[in-house]
Amino acid sequence: MIALVAAAFAAGLWLGRADPEGPPTADQVEPQPPAPAATEARVIEVFEARRDSVVSIATASLGRAPFSARIVERAEGAGSGFVWDAAGHIVTNDHVIAGADRATVALADGRSFDARLVGRSPAHDLAVLRIDARDLPAPLPRASGAPAVGQTALAIGNPFGLDWTLTTGIVSATDRDLPGRQGRTIRGLIQTDAAINPGNSGGPLLDAGGRLIGVNTAIFSPSGASAGIGFAVPVATVERVVPQLIARGRYDPPVFGIRFDGAVNAAARRQGLEGLLVLGTLPDSPAARAGLEPARPVAGGRLVPGDIVIAVDGRPVRGVDDYLAVLDRLAPGREVEVRLRNGRSERVVPMAPVAGR
Repeated sequence: MIALVAAAFAAGLWLGRADPEGPPTADQVEPQPPAPAATEARVIEVFEARRDSVVSIATASLGRAPFSARIVERAEGAGSGFVWDAAGHIVTNDHVIAGADRATVALADGRSFDARLVGRSPAHDLAVLRIDARDLPAPLPRASGAPAVGQTALAIGNPFGLDWTLTTGIVSATDRDLPGRQGRTIRGLIQTDAAINPGNSGGPLLDAGGRLIGVNTAIFSPSGASAGIGFAVPVATVERVVPQLIARGRYDPPVFGIRFDGAVNAAARRQGLEGLLVLGTLPDSPAARAGLEPARPVAGGRLVPGDIVIAVDGRPVRGVDDYLAVLDRLAPGREVEVRLRNGRSERVVPMAPVAGR
């Protein structure tokens, strides 16, 4: 053993140094950064591969200058978005562009473009812009299936104007509901502890493979800054809504053709009636073909309930909001079970919703 060590030293291999004069001194050794762990290396790889597909969005509004008839442009805010396709469509949040007269999209390569609004869905907090640009970065690949609680979540965006920032965390929960603008409830959201701050809105939430799992939309924080509870619109909703926004400028959920009234239903709920009160059916609609019985008026302006929708596709319906939320998840043409109550009896009828219009 001693002979081997002596031979190694004589050959200049001691401590990895090929120098017969002896080991290096401290000032001769150049420090080397530690190699990233496998998980860190993967995160770095995902960020470098996807950052160029993320954009920065600045909005402005037009108004009169004080004490003047001159029209001036005022900065409104900033947010994030990402490339949807090679045609120049950019996906972001509806609240990022709401109230703005102008939006400018900046790419990671330094180019900026005036954007035009293609379509928006406040109910999902989603909007689509379009820019006239060539050589756009590749669209983000999209994950299939629902995300699992505990899986890695990576958020890329522009918090507080700090462009192309990466934050990491996990999917903390799924199917969360959150009060949105103008009293609208945004449903089915992903909850994540990846730090999301003002300016992140509209940016992508990615999985460990760099696939889109959601669009960052909101935070829950008394201070207005990240408190470890962020929310994202799931990719399944994005894939359902965005193509309609591009094609039609708006999103219409599928329908059964049931006539209902929010105020009437709210009054019925106050009297202890839960479910969606059927007031009528549209001609030649799935509801009409299924023979749903509407409520009928009687003396005194009262209504005698007929069929009441209490569940659709296995999801309970307690009122109008539940009914609309369930409809939003359905695919036109896919038959589902609709559970009805009429008096003391219940029955299940199969119905396939049709595309809304």
